[in-house]
Amino acid sequence: MGSITPHYRTVTQLLQSRSFSIDEYQREYKWSQQNIEELITDLQGKFESAYRTGDTPKNASEYPDYFLGSIIVTKRVGKNFLVDGQQRVTSLTLFLIFLYREAKERNFAVASTIEPLIFSDNYGERQFNLDVTERVPVIRALFGGEEYNPDGKEESVQNIIDRYRDIENIGLIEGLGDGLESFIYWLLNNVGLIEIATDSDAHAYSIFETMNDRGKPLSPVDMLKAYLLGSIADTAQRSDANGKWKKTVSELISWASEPNPERDSSFVKAWLRSQYAETIRDRKAGAIDMDWELIGTAFHRWIRDNATVVGVGSSADNYLLMTESFPFFARAYLKIQDASRNYTSGLESLFFNAHNDFTWQSTVLLASLDPMDDDDTVNRKLAATATYLDIWIMRRTVNYVRVGYSAVSYAMWILCKEIRRKPVNELVDILVAKLYSDDVSFDGSQARGRGGVTELRLNQFSRRYIYHLLARLTAYTDVQSGKPDIFDKYVDRKQKNAFDIEHVWADKYRRYADEVANEQEFDSVRNNVGGLVLLPADVNRSYQDRTFEEKSPHYAKQNLYAASLTKAAYQHQPQFRNFIEREGLGFKSYDDFGVDQQTERRQLVLELAKRVWSVERVSAFRV
Repeated sequence: MGSITPHYRTVTQLLQSRSFSIDEYQREYKWSQQNIEELITDLQGKFESAYRTGDTPKNASEYPDYFLGSIIVTKRVGKNFLVDGQQRVTSLTLFLIFLYREAKERNFAVASTIEPLIFSDNYGERQFNLDVTERVPVIRALFGGEEYNPDGKEESVQNIIDRYRDIENIGLIEGLGDGLESFIYWLLNNVGLIEIATDSDAHAYSIFETMNDRGKPLSPVDMLKAYLLGSIADTAQRSDANGKWKKTVSELISWASEPNPERDSSFVKAWLRSQYAETIRDRKAGAIDMDWELIGTAFHRWIRDNATVVGVGSSADNYLLMTESFPFFARAYLKIQDASRNYTSGLESLFFNAHNDFTWQSTVLLASLDPMDDDDTVNRKLAATATYLDIWIMRRTVNYVRVGYSAVSYAMWILCKEIRRKPVNELVDILVAKLYSDDVSFDGSQARGRGGVTELRLNQFSRRYIYHLLARLTAYTDVQSGKPDIFDKYVDRKQKNAFDIEHVWADKYRRYADEVANEQEFDSVRNNVGGLVLLPADVNRSYQDRTFEEKSPHYAKQNLYAASLTKAAYQHQPQFRNFIEREGLGFKSYDDFGVDQQTERRQLVLELAKRVWSVERVSAFRV
């Protein structure tokens, strides 16, 4: 009989000079943006509860530990195979790559400690700790800071890229400040898990099935239901409340084409934070978790401790919450999820924010709702708040201001409190006033020293947002010129021949050497948003190295925003010309496209951005 050995491993002990394989029949790497953000935010919160300004990395050895759960490993033909735990090990690897690159950039000594946790030296060749053939190229590219195109690759590879970008955008570095190096040492030595190792596949899978199939523990949602039902004395009311709760939970979990057993829990967190969170952890070292964080980690216990805040505890109050409030907010939550996935007339901004991967959208959108709202009021409130977020997000991203989970958590808590259960017109007034008083705009941010959209350039941070911005400008130009709104098609990466960002200038420095002082200036000009358009991938690939004069006839056959660089767009498009005249926009065609022409185009981008993300869009939802 093979041995079964459990070991507690710190991150360092688990990954030091080791590699793990995954059987081909195992499922893909599936972690979502929410999964990765919650893990890293929990880690940051645990660290910050102990860290004090001025602490050295050595002090981190005395901080409390953090437990990541367990993994199951079987040993076969000299290799370690992950039977259970690939989601966490993959995510942990991505996080370590991110921290390694940050540490190396800052010349932290800990960079050399992280390196052998990501790969080991196998006779002069790097063997990454995730030894999965299909995933090695993307892991190698991320480790080396290289661009990697996941289009056409398996789901796991695309998810790996997406989750790494999420890690970059969470705002961890800004949040930790001077504590970054101490955090890394704490992560490596105080964060750990149980590794259950066996040399028998049969034992490994038996353990896996036992841990996942037998004696399934109650979920936080189950425990919340039990607590609320416990105070409902009337048998008929108890049965009714239980039935409605179970029906609502079933609808949440089974919604859409891919059921999600955690969707009910995600909803409850969003609902309780939006409607009841009065406090949040101070943004300083040593602060303790408050409402906002406690709801995110143990909402069933938080409600017990805050029954008066939520308005529960009595039989009547609990019955009301279970039969009216809970189903009402769940329906609204699913409406948000649906509009986030499907481009819905009247709720387009929800789709926009979801495309920008804004995790806090559901929480913030539920804040203004009241169970007494009718369907029209719900739609108006959702649309108005989502439109505000759309403008707020894009103003920041064009100025290189991060809008990730951790970076904006405090701002979203404040916003939820400000708009909580407000009537439509009062809600609109609050949102409009906030936009008018905002220091960050498409012109820039004086306080942050940012230059706005005209200084926006394509790089690792901005790529996703420039892609979104170009799709919005393109769709807006279409609609204003009498064409259908196909924004969802412009951003659909799964369709055949999806749209790509096209540089008007080819990547040929010598061709433009007379226009710029050096190669650095060439890259700056070439990547500026004024010299970018969206084109189908086959057109992009076919003509990207050609001159503007050679490309322009092909631009003329594409969407109006790209075609507007050419004379053809103005000859047979009367509604397009009317749009230009009506709005006084600086569209114009070019015979050649140098620095001066691109500078003109940057101003057009600014003019269009101010219209696409106009504050008047929020004002339009008044009743």
